[in-house]
Amino acid sequence: MAIRFRQLQAFHAIYESGTVTGAALVLGISQPGVSNLISQLEREAKFKLFARVRGRLIPTPEAGVLYREVDTVVRGLDHVGQAITDLQNKQGGQLQVASQHALSFGFMPRLIAQFAENRPDMSISFQSQYSSKIQEWVVAGLFEIGVCEAPLLYDELDAHPFSLEMVVALHPENPLTRHSVLTPEVLAGEPLIAMGPDHMSHRRTREAFDTAGVPWTVRVHSHLFKNVLSFVQEGMGVAILDPLLLQHEKAGGFVTRPFRPRIMMDNIVVTSRDRPMSALGRAFLEVLLEEIEKSCS
Repeated sequence: MAIRFRQLQAFHAIYESGTVTGAALVLGISQPGVSNLISQLEREAKFKLFARVRGRLIPTPEAGVLYREVDTVVRGLDHVGQAITDLQNKQGGQLQVASQHALSFGFMPRLIAQFAENRPDMSISFQSQYSSKIQEWVVAGLFEIGVCEAPLLYDELDAHPFSLEMVVALHPENPLTRHSVLTPEVLAGEPLIAMGPDHMSHRRTREAFDTAGVPWTVRVHSHLFKNVLSFVQEGMGVAILDPLLLQHEKAGGFVTRPFRPRIMMDNIVVTSRDRPMSALGRAFLEVLLEEIEKSCS
C-alpha cells in the first residue's frame, strides 16, 4: 500500500475542518489538490472516507477509526516541523551556560531572562561554579558557554578575554565615604574583607599596598565575592570587588568608590574549540559579548 503522508495530512485536515475549503487553507494548497489527495487515499484504502451531506463532508465510521491512528502521527510531525522552525529562528532548544559566582547573582540571570523573553520554547541550563570547574565542564561538553576568571587552562577552548576595573565597597556610614577616590594610604589601618590568598584580587590588592609601603589588615577571608560583600554590608570593613556584582546587588547597604592604583580583574568567556555550537548558543554568545563590552567601556 503506497500511502503518502501528504494524503494523511489532507484527510486529517478535512476531518477536523469538515470542508475541503478549510483543509486547503490549513495545508496551503488548492481545493482540487485536497480533493485529489483524498481520492488517492480512498483508492489505496479501498473504502470511502467521507460522505457529502448538505454541502458538508461527514466522516464514515472507517474514517473515524483511521483518524484516531492518523491524529498522533500528523500532530507529531507538526511538532517536529515547529521544532525545526524554532531552531532556525533560534527560538527553541536548550541554552547551556555556566558562570563564575560573581556574575551569577544578577548579571547573568538578568541577561538570560532578557534573551529568553521572546523564546518561550527555550529551556535553560545554568550553573555557577569555580572558574577551573567551569572550563572543565565546557571541555567535557556539559555546557556550551562558560564565563570565568583567567587564565585559560585548556587548549581545547576558545577564549574571549575581558577585564573589569575593581572598585571599593564600603558601608554607607563609613567615614571614608567622604573621599571621592580611595588609595592604600587612605585605607591604612582600615579592616579589609578579602578573597583568599590565592585569588587574583587578593594578590593584586596586596601588591598595591606593598608598593605603596602601606600595611594592610585583612579582617575576614572568604571564598565568594557575594560573601565578601555581605560582610561589608554588616559594617565589618571595606572590600575591593567586581563591579558587575555590585551593579546588580539590589539589597543596598553599601556605596562604592574608585581605587587607585587600578586593580583589574581578568576574565574570559570560553567555548569549545572542537565542538560546534548550537544556533541558540551562538546567538546568546553574541548578546553576552556585546553586554560585556558595554560593561567594560
